[in-house]
Amino acid sequence: MSSNQEKGLSYADAGVDIDAGNALVDKIKPLVRSTRRPGADGEIGGFGGLFDLKAAGFNDPILVAANDGVGTKLKIAIESGKHDTVGIDLVAMCVNDLVVQGAEPLLFLDYFATGKLDPDQGASIVAGIAEGCRQAGCALIGGETAEMPGMYSDGDYDLAGFAVGAAERGTLLPTNDVVEGDVLLGLSSSGVHSNGFSLVRKIVEKTGLKWTDPAPFAPEKTLADALLEPTRIYVKSILAAIRETHGIKALAHITGGGFTENIPRVLPKDYAAEIDLDTVDAPAVFSWLAAEGGVAQEEMLRTFNCGIGMVIVVASGQAAQVAAVLQKAGEHVTPLGRICPRRDAGVVYQGSLEL
Repeated sequence: MSSNQEKGLSYADAGVDIDAGNALVDKIKPLVRSTRRPGADGEIGGFGGLFDLKAAGFNDPILVAANDGVGTKLKIAIESGKHDTVGIDLVAMCVNDLVVQGAEPLLFLDYFATGKLDPDQGASIVAGIAEGCRQAGCALIGGETAEMPGMYSDGDYDLAGFAVGAAERGTLLPTNDVVEGDVLLGLSSSGVHSNGFSLVRKIVEKTGLKWTDPAPFAPEKTLADALLEPTRIYVKSILAAIRETHGIKALAHITGGGFTENIPRVLPKDYAAEIDLDTVDAPAVFSWLAAEGGVAQEEMLRTFNCGIGMVIVVASGQAAQVAAVLQKAGEHVTPLGRICPRRDAGVVYQGSLEL
């Protein structure tokens, strides 16, 4: 009889370490507490997370839900060993999708799957998730950690996020009064955000650069640090503009698909967005990607945010007021163009990106 048969197999023999999972929970409990807000003050460890809409101040709310991941940007984090910012990306990709519908993000749950659980790595990832939740004003009320040997190689992991927000009935966006002549405002991005990284990684591979090399477009940082700059979270500034001005008609989160695919999603079918590309100040990372990859302008505009992470539709008479509130909240606001009658494409480009 073999020694394994004599002693019997355990879950640990199959590659799953329950003790490591418990250690991770202990490490992240303070991080979860740091995200408490009205409506959510429970501890993790139960079978479900609770949220009290009445305690959050809502009278007749509509719930809005969104989920997303970080994509292959995670490969850069894994290969460079820098795990503390991808959690911010995870939250950002979900909560920015909530706020474009006029909803306040309230709660967040994460799913973290890995081949072999490293409690320190896991805690670093959750620290980023907690930071993203604090930036968005939502509570991290639970999540799932899955150790799956054989599904993921050692060191590999994947993340998914789930966010729920709410808006009072009758206040959801977009409104039904978008008209010709409405103004388009753009909010600056922090960089590539969390889209297009399969192309980014292919371009980096083509250059032969290592993640530890200085970034050609930001020599004071390593290439990994520069590309891992987390997605900007626009929640608090946009909620302030919505509540203080009541002038925002529609919002588009510029993710995969760029301007070309995302802006038409929030416009009536008879209208298009006319964008003046000469006003867009594309950060150096996009110029580098376009040059090194030989990426055409049209492809850049339908793959990356090119420096604008959020587009706002506002009545022309309220554009200055809305811009002022956003600037006071720390956003860099760019006048992008206007709403025009739709003839063919949902986005009409004027001028060219300076790449």
